Amino acid sequence: MPPPKTYRAEGLVLKNIPFGEADLLVTLYSREFGKLKAVAKGARRSNSKIVGHFEPLTVAKLSMARGRTLDIVNQVEVTENFSSLKSDLTTLARGLYVAELVDGFGSEASSNQQLYDLAIETLGAIQQHPSWELVLRRFELHLMRASGFMPELFHCVDCRKPLEPEQHRFSPDAGGTLCLDCAPYGVQIRSLSLRALKVLRLLHRSRIADLPQLQAHESLEQEVKSLLSTAISYWMDKEIRTNSFLNHLERLPKAEVSS
Repeated sequence: MPPPKTYRAEGLVLKNIPFGEADLLVTLYSREFGKLKAVAKGARRSNSKIVGHFEPLTVAKLSMARGRTLDIVNQVEVTENFSSLKSDLTTLARGLYVAELVDGFGSEASSNQQLYDLAIETLGAIQQHPSWELVLRRFELHLMRASGFMPELFHCVDCRKPLEPEQHRFSPDAGGTLCLDCAPYGVQIRSLSLRALKVLRLLHRSRIADLPQLQAHESLEQEVKSLLSTAISYWMDKEIRTNSFLNHLERLPKAEVSS
C-alpha cells in the first residue's frame, strides 16, 4: 500500500535556505519521522501568514504533502519558539550548535524520538538556565548515546579489562577509553585525567536537572569539552561551524558579548 499523500509531524526547525522566488527549503527534525526537508511556499513574502514560522530553533506542528522530490508544507502551527534563548547572542549560539549536531547525527526519514526529546530538553535548559556550563557537554554525550556512537567509559575498548584509576587514555576512533597497555594501530589517542573521566561518567548517567550539582573548575571543563569535541568531530567527519563561533564568544569579555 502506498504511503498517504499527506501526513502530520511535530518538528524542530534546524535550518532554512531561500528556495525559488519566495519560498524556503526547511530542514527539520521531527519526532515521528526523523530528519525531513520540505518546501514552505511563500514563506519569504513579507505579507505571508507564516513569516517567521520557520526560523531555526522553532518547534511546530506541521501538515505536509508528499511531493515527487520534496514535500510541501500545507499548514504550520508554532508551539515553541524559544524567544528568550534567541534574545541573547551566547544562548542563541548554543542553540544553533545543538541544531547543527542534530542535523549532523540525525538520519533522514528514520525516527529517533530519544534524539528529538534530547534536543528539545536541552534547548529548554539553555533558555531557562543560561549559566549551566555543562549543559552542552551532557548534550554531546547523550547525543552520541542516542545515535549509537556512545564512547566506552568503563573498560578498555581493546582488551576489555576494567579501567584502573589514572591508567587510561581516550580515543574517539577506537570507541572510547584505552588502558595504558593498549595502543591500537592508527588511532588517535588523547590523554584523559581521572577527574575528566569521572565528569564524563557523571554526565553519562545524569538527568538534566542534576547539572547544577556537578561542579568543575575551568581547566577541567575545558578538558572535557576538548575530549567530547574530538569525538563529535570524528563521528560527524566535518567542521562544526557553530563551534568556532562559540569559542570566539567565550574569548570575548562578557560586557562585549551582551552589548
